[in-house]
Amino acid sequence: MAKQLELLQGTLDMLILKAVSLGPMHGYGVLLRIQQISKDRLEIQQGSLYPALYRLEHQGLLQSEWGESENNRNAKYYSLTAAGRRQLKEETRDWNRMADIITGILNTVPEEI
Repeated sequence: MAKQLELLQGTLDMLILKAVSLGPMHGYGVLLRIQQISKDRLEIQQGSLYPALYRLEHQGLLQSEWGESENNRNAKYYSLTAAGRRQLKEETRDWNRMADIITGILNTVPEEI
């Protein structure tokens, strides 16, 4: 299997916001959702996920409430705030713009210079 790619700094926050935008979920569920929607091409480590969730919550981009998980344990469930929805929209726009620029650069041939 191919070596795991390292996420660019700041990308994890955007991926968490996207995962939570699909519906409220507990921390481990966020990790599984990112894995699922990436078709198992991204694997987020718990040691990176939980500090990011904490940071996003304290920035007011996520809100949380305690609930019961599928296996009858207490779990903190996260959902997007209005600020989180705006942030995700902005980051998605910026990411797509940057990806287009980088793609253009990487596809440049000598004749185009």
